[in-house]
Amino acid sequence: MVEAPTAGLKTLRFHFPPAPRSGREVVSIEDITHVYEDNILFLGANLLIERGDRIAILGPNGAGKSTLLRLMTGLEAPTEGQVKLGDHNVLPSYFEQNQAEALDLNKTVMATIHDEVPNWKNEEVRTLLGRFLFSEDTVFKAVATLSGGEKARLALAKMLLQPANFLILDEPTNHLDIPAKEMLEEALQNYDGTVIVVSHDRYFISQVANKIVEIREGELRLYRGNYHYYLEKVEEEKERARLEAIEAEKAAKAAEKRAKQREKQKQKQEAKKAKV
Repeated sequence: MVEAPTAGLKTLRFHFPPAPRSGREVVSIEDITHVYEDNILFLGANLLIERGDRIAILGPNGAGKSTLLRLMTGLEAPTEGQVKLGDHNVLPSYFEQNQAEALDLNKTVMATIHDEVPNWKNEEVRTLLGRFLFSEDTVFKAVATLSGGEKARLALAKMLLQPANFLILDEPTNHLDIPAKEMLEEALQNYDGTVIVVSHDRYFISQVANKIVEIREGELRLYRGNYHYYLEKVEEEKERARLEAIEAEKAAKAAEKRAKQREKQKQKQEAKKAKV
């Protein structure tokens, strides 16, 4: 059971713009192997992401979750194999985990948005920023002075400025307070494009994902259901593995017993021959 964290009144409201329609195939990952320093992250991994998928990537720390997103954006290339965006009208938008690197720290909050949409009036920019809790003089703060939560909110605001139908989100809930997380959950639930997200927030995943991909032993294991479906299937796999281990142990003991019986029989026959 994944329970929601408690929160007061929601203070933020936004939605992603309507997503331009893409082709059915959004990303194809074909037989990729990827080595990072001395670690083999992926070994012959395959995955097809289709229009309308909202996929959460799960795996232990160091498994390659953020690397997988960077491979999809083209910021990294696989050691072997191919990661390819779909041929028809796939428009990605990437939310990086470390917003200190993704945002220009020398700009102000206002300039960060205005430079993306220079034809907007100041009032329009301030209206958008107000929806993300930047009001009055806070819009003139330097990005370098913002808190982690403020940078995350500014990065989300920036994502609304250009049409996109494939959101690539790396730990988007880091630094967000509960109302902001709820805002993002609702916006993603109502988004009509494709989403792939990495998050340690299991409740958030349970609210937004309709498929789960687990990175396990260098493979991308796809579960065609939400987080609760994934948990059920993992428990079934564990139970099946436990029963198979029991059966294997029984078979090994039976084989050992038969081998001992054969050895005893052989020894008896040899003893008889020796008497003769």
